Amino acid sequence: MTTETHECTCASRANPFMPYLAKIRSIEDLTYDVKLFNLELLDPEIREKFEYGVGQFGFVSVFGIGEAPFDISSLGHRKAGIEFAIRRVGTVSRGMHELQVDDVVGVRGPFGNTFPMHEYKGKDLVIIGGGIGMAPMRSVINYIMDFRDDYGDVFILNGARSPQDLVFKPEFEIWQSSPRTRLELTVDRGDESWKGRVDLIPTVVAEVKPSPKNAVAIICGPPIMIKFTLQQLKKLEFGDDQIVTTLESKMKCGIGKCGRCNVGEHYVCLEGPVFTMAQINQFLEEF
Repeated sequence: MTTETHECTCASRANPFMPYLAKIRSIEDLTYDVKLFNLELLDPEIREKFEYGVGQFGFVSVFGIGEAPFDISSLGHRKAGIEFAIRRVGTVSRGMHELQVDDVVGVRGPFGNTFPMHEYKGKDLVIIGGGIGMAPMRSVINYIMDFRDDYGDVFILNGARSPQDLVFKPEFEIWQSSPRTRLELTVDRGDESWKGRVDLIPTVVAEVKPSPKNAVAIICGPPIMIKFTLQQLKKLEFGDDQIVTTLESKMKCGIGKCGRCNVGEHYVCLEGPVFTMAQINQFLEEF
């Protein structure tokens, strides 16, 4: 698997630590602790040249508080702003949740590589997301929806701790109604109104048994979920080069200078965050 990196060619990129100013165009409550922010870069020239691919991330800064990295959840080719699904868990994310429409924030990026969507053409795709791990999966799924004829069968498994933790609910019907697409939802614990599955993601994978033939599995979520889901995929005979994930290491600079995200000689912010398991295993062997 190869990956691509999209770089913004604006002159201001001469200083990669200088954020672009962006206005909050809209805020959507996805869950009780996750909001979807749509940002518009203020400078028209930078906005026109700002390009990003599926799987890249950016830094969002709340002035007076700090900045943090977040996966970009939107699609660059749609030209409809830059979207970040942000869960309220830390200082910066809490600061973001206090902001309102038309407030101004900083954006640095885009950084990292991308999911090689061109390599997935003609293949069946197994997309597995847990909790806020659906943030980068949303861009993968919506890219497939925009170019549906280019891909084979799509199985989407979205899990969360509870029904209230499922993100992107307004898009479930669109995904489910797409040709040759199956959406399965599962929660760790249900409530009186939940009529769907109550199972852990690895259990659902073992039950559904997606075929590895001409397929790629893409996973993102909590480390414990990924660990046991990988075990099930291996039992189903998915090869390490057929399994793709994103390494959610702590990143501080985004340009390989601070050393916060390195695995041996490899830097997640430069070479990732998208990797196959074959690549990750190679890193670990070197390390």
